[in-house]
Amino acid sequence: QVQLLESGPGLVKPSQTLSLTCTISGASITTTYYAWGWIRQPPGKGLEWMGVIDYDGNTYYSPSLKSRTSISRDTSRNQFSLQLSSMTPEDTAVYHCAARPFNPLRGYRPSTCHGHYDYWGQGTQVTVSS
Repeated sequence: QVQLLESGPGLVKPSQTLSLTCTISGASITTTYYAWGWIRQPPGKGLEWMGVIDYDGNTYYSPSLKSRTSISRDTSRNQFSLQLSSMTPEDTAVYHCAARPFNPLRGYRPSTCHGHYDYWGQGTQVTVSS
């Protein structure tokens, strides 16, 4: 059984950089054609796709967050991480890690549909407040 577990600070101060880690069990982060990424949901709002890192280490980011986002991986620990800089209260949200396969010939297509993902973490609450 594949499980994704998010970890990181629950409280971040404005202007700081958020660092979250997703630990994968039951599957390998290098599994061919899978992309591993982050989706968040602010309170009272819909899901927002943030970005992914694929089986080959390539990254794809939301255009609206690209300047502040970095996704990396540690294959030895079977983990991938999110860094989001210049945090503001508007970044307060539940952050989920998730994974789905894709066709590299067509390129990665972002999705916020839960049913499109094979694996989905339970999420971690991040609050931005001074």
